[in-house]
Amino acid sequence: FNLLQNYPNPFNPSTKIRFSVPLAGVVTVKVYDLQGKEIATLHNSSMNAGSYEVDWNGSDSFGKPVSSGIYFCRLVSGNNQKTVKMILSK
Repeated sequence: FNLLQNYPNPFNPSTKIRFSVPLAGVVTVKVYDLQGKEIATLHNSSMNAGSYEVDWNGSDSFGKPVSSGIYFCRLVSGNNQKTVKMILSK
């Protein structure tokens, strides 16, 4: 189980988020702001064990671009979770 640092970081306008899960199951990848408010869900469904990559285009769940700042990407799978800090610089 691993969540790698997004690349590039800082980023503008988009970034890649790579992760791996050792077991099949529901995998959730979400973005949060500094206050802990959920900004976007990048993935939320079952996946097989393996390595994956998702993109975040700096938009919220409604497709509206978010402002420059610090965001957190959280990967959750089963009882495992990991968070990395991302910087959007416009």
